[in-house]
Amino acid sequence: MSQLTTHVLDTTLGRPAAGMPVTLAVLVSGTWTELAAGVTDDDGRARSLGPDAVPPGRYRFVFDTAAYFAATGQVGFHPEVAVVFDVADDAHHHVPLLLSPFAYSTYRGS
Repeated sequence: MSQLTTHVLDTTLGRPAAGMPVTLAVLVSGTWTELAAGVTDDDGRARSLGPDAVPPGRYRFVFDTAAYFAATGQVGFHPEVAVVFDVADDAHHHVPLLLSPFAYSTYRGS
């Protein structure tokens, strides 16, 4: 399993956000470098996005909410959501996204 994982829940439809494009990037010398790209599965999870282990640093998940909203017939306010977070150790970092067309929230999961 990747050290960095995510999943997306569509709180308006009350179900996982399947089929959402997601990218993972790392900040190196002030520039974002993409590490991986994928799509959420039927459970809204991107289980294998990224390497098994990453060094300490600043990372970013970018969720293509515009593509997801278009595919589900919704009109959204945020065309993408970028969640930036720091990794300071070798622990697993799970970063869920709770999404609706006009709001989102995130937290460090388990």
